[in-house]
Amino acid sequence: MASTLLDTEKDEGEGGRQPGGQMSFLDHLDELRRRLMHSFIFVFVALLLCWFVSDRIYDFLAVPVRRALADAAQRPVPLQGLTGREEILPLNALKEGDAGRYVFEGTTRLGIGVVPAGASVAARVARGADGQIGVFTDEPLFAGGSVIPKGVRLPVNFAARAGRAPNEEDKLVVRTAVEPFSLYLGVSLYAALCLSVPFLLWQVWAFVSPGLYPHERGWAMPFVVMSSLSFVAGAAFAYYVLFPPAVSYLLGLGEDFRLFLNASDYFDFIIIVMLAMGVVFQMPAVTYVLSRIGLVDARFLIRHWKVSSVVILIAAAVLSPTSDVPNMMLFAAPMAVLYLISILIAWMFARPRTTE
Repeated sequence: MASTLLDTEKDEGEGGRQPGGQMSFLDHLDELRRRLMHSFIFVFVALLLCWFVSDRIYDFLAVPVRRALADAAQRPVPLQGLTGREEILPLNALKEGDAGRYVFEGTTRLGIGVVPAGASVAARVARGADGQIGVFTDEPLFAGGSVIPKGVRLPVNFAARAGRAPNEEDKLVVRTAVEPFSLYLGVSLYAALCLSVPFLLWQVWAFVSPGLYPHERGWAMPFVVMSSLSFVAGAAFAYYVLFPPAVSYLLGLGEDFRLFLNASDYFDFIIIVMLAMGVVFQMPAVTYVLSRIGLVDARFLIRHWKVSSVVILIAAAVLSPTSDVPNMMLFAAPMAVLYLISILIAWMFARPRTTE
C-alpha cells in the first residue's frame, strides 16, 4: 500500500499521470459545481449590463420582422412619372428652402396638439432659431381642439433610410401589461449568454482539461478564440441570411389576413435560431482542436456520415419555421457544408494522439 502511494505521488510530481486519473468522482463533482458557479456569476453580471441597453438589442433583433411586416402590408406600385426621370430621394437630399407636404407616420403630439396618423401639412426646410436645419410647418394645422401654428418644427429624421418609414403595421403586439418587461428581460438574458460565450467556453475547457495530457492543454486559447468567432459567425449567418427569407415567406402566406405577430413568440424564435446556428458553426473549430489533439480524424467523420446526415436533417426540421422542404433545406445546407469543411480540416490537421 505504501509503495503504491509513493509511486502515485512520484507520477503526480513528474506530470506523467494518465488522462482522467488525476481526480476522483467527488472531485469532478466539486469542480463542476465550481465552474457552474463561476459561469452563473459571469452571466448574471452580463445580464445586468445588457438590461440597460435592452431596448437597443430589441430594436436590432426586430429589424428583419419589421421589414417583412412592412413588405407584407404594403402594395408595391412601380414608379412612373411624366418625364421618366423621376426618382425617390432620401430626406438628407433636402436643401434649405425646399417645400412639400409632410405626412405624419403615427399619432404625434406637438406641444398640446395631437395630430392623427396620416394627416399632412405644407412644410418647408429652413434653419430654426437654434441655427439647426429642419422641416417646419408652412401653414397652420387644425388638429382636434388645437391650432398648430405655422413655423413649428416637425419630427423629421434626416438620417432615416428611404422606404423604411415605421408605421403601426410594423409593430409587434403584446398580450399583457407585464409582457414587455418579460420580453426585455429575456432579450437581456440571451444577449448576456452571447456575450459570455468566450468565458463559458473557457470554463468548459477548464473542466475537461484534467483529462488531457499536459501538452494538449495548450490548445485552450485557440479553442476559445476559434469557437467564439465561430459562434459570432453562426449567429450573424442566421440573422442576415437564414431568417429574412424565412420570415418573409411566412408572412407572405398571410397576406390575405390582418397580421398581429406576438413579440414574445417572434423573439423566442429568432434567438433560438441564432443560438442554434452559433452552436452549429462550432463544428470546424471543435474539429480542428480535436484533430490536433488526436481524438478525431477524417476517416471517423466519413465513416459516420449517414448518422450525421440524419442528425442534420432533424436539426434543420426543428429549426425551420415551416415544414416545407425548401425552408428546411435552407437550414440544412449550411450544416452539411460545415460538416464537409470539418472533414477537410480533420484530413489536413489530424495526427495521432501522443503522451508528449
